[in-house]
Amino acid sequence: MKTQVKQFATPVTLVGGGALGPDDLETALALAPGLIAADGGAGAALSAGYMPDAVIGDFDSLSHDDRDRIPSERLFPIAEQESTDFDKIMRSVAAPLMLAVGFLGARVDHQLGAFNTLVRHPGQSCVLVGPRELVFHAPPRLALELEPGAVVSLFPMCRLTGRSQGLEWPIDGLELAPDGRVGTSNRALGAVRIETDAPGLLVIVPRTALAAVTRALAPGAVSPAPSPARA
Repeated sequence: MKTQVKQFATPVTLVGGGALGPDDLETALALAPGLIAADGGAGAALSAGYMPDAVIGDFDSLSHDDRDRIPSERLFPIAEQESTDFDKIMRSVAAPLMLAVGFLGARVDHQLGAFNTLVRHPGQSCVLVGPRELVFHAPPRLALELEPGAVVSLFPMCRLTGRSQGLEWPIDGLELAPDGRVGTSNRALGAVRIETDAPGLLVIVPRTALAAVTRALAPGAVSPAPSPARA
């Protein structure tokens, strides 16, 4: 019986079945060379010329043709439909860092589901890579090198408090909540430091900060690497 857990010593790229920009896979794979597909995201990987290291999901959107092209030992079906394919990956894979493409920019309900999954798995560092922005769950202490003036939005998925340095509008002394005060459209003065008293804070920064975010979330684990060979 196949194990439903895969462990990677280096960062991995996740590809979903949502909107995928022309350079999304190449950009992510340059920093996170492992490749995992969420169900139908395998089709996008194959179309771009990449063979996934693993395909995880309920396989309701994986075409028969694409499934036949993937070695059986790389297929990890999880039949239950109580969770999203993104959630199935997050609970089945361990890696120093995940860069997830194809999860933003399409359906709003899918994006909200992805945000929910991020905060439900606070122990796994994962960055959602969108056309213009990055979204990730803040660790208890975050040190992020940003360009002065970069937009930093903080969106709480639950009620929490925290402290910050390097933000134009500090969050010290504020209670953030999804049905109360949120922290969108803040700005970096340069290096940003954020501490939270509870998990549940999403950080949204420009896509141009991808290298800085990967260094902050997985120090020492990310270095530019050759992209995997195309299938």
